[in-house]
Amino acid sequence: MATQKEVKNRISSVKNIHKITRAMEMVAAASLRRAEQRIAAMRPYAQAIRKMARQVSEAALGTIPRIPLLEKRDKTETVGVLLVTGDRGLAGSFNTQIIREGLRLKSEFREDGSSVVFSVVGRRGNSTMQFRGEDVANSYVGFTDRPGFVNAREISHDMIQAYVDGDVDRVDLVYNRYVSPLTQYVRRQTLLPLEEAEVYGEGIPEPEKPADEELAEAHMHGSWDYEPEPEELLPMLFEEYASLSVYRALLESAASEHGARMTAMRNAAENAQDMIQNLTLEMNRVRQAEITQEILEVVAGAEALG
Repeated sequence: MATQKEVKNRISSVKNIHKITRAMEMVAAASLRRAEQRIAAMRPYAQAIRKMARQVSEAALGTIPRIPLLEKRDKTETVGVLLVTGDRGLAGSFNTQIIREGLRLKSEFREDGSSVVFSVVGRRGNSTMQFRGEDVANSYVGFTDRPGFVNAREISHDMIQAYVDGDVDRVDLVYNRYVSPLTQYVRRQTLLPLEEAEVYGEGIPEPEKPADEELAEAHMHGSWDYEPEPEELLPMLFEEYASLSVYRALLESAASEHGARMTAMRNAAENAQDMIQNLTLEMNRVRQAEITQEILEVVAGAEALG
C-alpha cells in the first residue's frame, strides 16, 4: 500500500493537471467562438461567388474557351488528396480520423487502379504521414489555429498548378466539418475538376429561387459580355472559387479543432476531478490504517510491559 506522502504527491500532481486542462478548455472555447464568427462572415460571400460561378458556366456553356479547371479527364490515373489536420494535438480523435480517412482513400483508389499524391495541412498530419512512410508532396504548417485567405490561396494555387500541369487528374479535400463543439465529422469534397465540385456545400444554403422565374431564365440564356475577355476573366473566377473552397475547409477544420480540444480538455478536467476524489479517499484510508497500526503497536507495547 502507498504511503500517505506518496498519495499526497499524486493528489498534488493531478490538481496541477486539472488546472491546466481547465485553462486549455477555456482558451479553446474562446478560440471556437471566433472561428464560428469567421465561418458566419464567410458564408454570404461564398454563396454569392458559388452562384456566380454556376451562372457563368451554364450561360456560356459551349461558347467559352478551353478552361483546364472545368475539364474532366478521360482517365483518372493520379489523385491528389489534401488532408487538413492541425498543428497541435490534445484534441481527441480530430487528427487521427483525418489520417485514417486519407489512408482509406489511398486503398480505395489503388483498387481502382489510381495512385495517390498526398498534400497535408498541419504539423500533426505531416509528421504522422512521414512516420508511416507516406510521401507528402506539399506540407503547409503554422496557421491552422487561425487560417487566412492568403493561406487558402497558396494551397489552391499549388493544387490548380498540379492539375493543369497534368501531375494529378483529380483533387479531393479531406477535412473535419464543424457541427457543434461535441460533433465534428470527416468530410470528403472534390475540388478539381470544377465540373465535379459541389455548387452548394453542406451548411451553406442555396439561395432562394427568384420571384420572376421567366426573367431568371432569360438572364441565364441571355447574351453575356465579358470585360476583360473570357480567356482572362473566367480562369480568374474559377481560381477564386477554388480558393474559396479551400478557405472554407480550413475554417471548418479550425472550428472543429477548437471544438474537439475544448471537449477533450473538459473530459480530462472531469476525469482529473474524479481521480482527485478517489485519491482523497485512498489517502484517508491510508491515514486510518496508519493510526490503527500505531494504536495496535501502543497496545502491544503496554501488554508487553504489563
